[in-house]
Amino acid sequence: MGANHLAGVAAAEGAQFRMGEHEFTVEVFQNEYMASGGHEVSAIATVTCADESGYAGTPPTSAAEIIIVDCSSSMAPKSKIIQAREATVAAIDAIRDSVAFAVIAGTDHARVVYPAMRGMAIADARTKAAARLAARNLRAEGGTAIGSWLLLARQLFLTRSDDLRHAILLTDGQNGERSQQLGMAIDQCIGLFSCDCRGVGTDWKVDELREISTKLLGTVDIVQEASGLAADFEAMMIASMAKEVADVRLRVWVPNHATVRFVKQVAPTVEDLTGRRTAVDHQVGDYPTGAWAANESRDYHICVDVQPAGIGHEMLAARVSLTQDSEFGPRTFGKGLVRAIWTDDEEMSTRINRHVAHYTGQAELAQAIQDGLEARKAGNEDTAAARLGRAVALAHESGNEETSRLLAKVADVIDPAAGTVRLRASITDADEMALNTRSSKTVRARQ
Repeated sequence: MGANHLAGVAAAEGAQFRMGEHEFTVEVFQNEYMASGGHEVSAIATVTCADESGYAGTPPTSAAEIIIVDCSSSMAPKSKIIQAREATVAAIDAIRDSVAFAVIAGTDHARVVYPAMRGMAIADARTKAAARLAARNLRAEGGTAIGSWLLLARQLFLTRSDDLRHAILLTDGQNGERSQQLGMAIDQCIGLFSCDCRGVGTDWKVDELREISTKLLGTVDIVQEASGLAADFEAMMIASMAKEVADVRLRVWVPNHATVRFVKQVAPTVEDLTGRRTAVDHQVGDYPTGAWAANESRDYHICVDVQPAGIGHEMLAARVSLTQDSEFGPRTFGKGLVRAIWTDDEEMSTRINRHVAHYTGQAELAQAIQDGLEARKAGNEDTAAARLGRAVALAHESGNEETSRLLAKVADVIDPAAGTVRLRASITDADEMALNTRSSKTVRARQ
């Protein structure tokens, strides 16, 4: 059972369930009291996956990995292709034995550079040594067609039925295909594999990689110098190897005549899942969360519109659980209850639960950064200063030190609490892109 009831106002409900050797905890934080006529109910659901096997790192049933490396001609300068080779080797070294894997070279078309035969190899000392040799022979030539890279990865993953499927995608440039081609390729990969995207240097488009990572439940980031690729690739592969529970979905039930306004992941990053809903029936919808590692915890903001009721009336506004497919069909486990109680006590109804307040601010922070950068790019300096100033204030208030540091590179901060800033006359592309790609990273609400 959950957290504190502060004078009966800030509610937390908890429930546990197991998926194999893993125990999931669902905890809901909210202010359940509403004023007369109130209809909007907000709650934060904290979901945690704990390893109950007695030790962390239980290998999953099966997994598959694909490393997609940009080998276009723009990778030749500044030794980027050399660093990309070593990064690929570092990722290969981190692959666990018995995991299926492949390496794709991406140019204006895609080709498998390892394995030589059709399909994917199974990781062991021999295959990993051969893959390292193939990776060190990567050459830079041709253009950039990221959609074709994703479609080849899709073809390879379809040759297998692994529980966990993950890709790493690296590029240093903008996609040369029509935007519709890339969009269609991404859509064909949704639900089949997750994809972590990295852009090296500053000649690639954040929006292109963000679309891939968002729809394929991965991450996106900038690697400013190619020398940092190996460490980043290794870290991504280690994180993927730690995943143990595949394809978990957040399930939200609401009563008749209620509507889900939004469902957002709000920690460790802000990701709007509202449009990703799969209807189970008119009252129940599933939202994808991807794969989970042992001892991993994430927070979700759920907002529901309900029909107002009379003073003293209590309603179950939503039920939050998790579901996963199994050989016996879908299994649904656990629950977190979101309640609504109508009161004429103004003090109780106007209190904002601090978890809800914190993550509302973190979502606003991400949007303020992106709005500010867009306004700056459009030459609207007043709007840019206002929005980035608001971001500075929100980052300061929430203790988001990493975002505060990134903001200070694009604007001189005069008063962080008030959000008073002065735009810098010039900023580097790398600093702007770092702020953009990392704008959705959040800090957790203090327990």
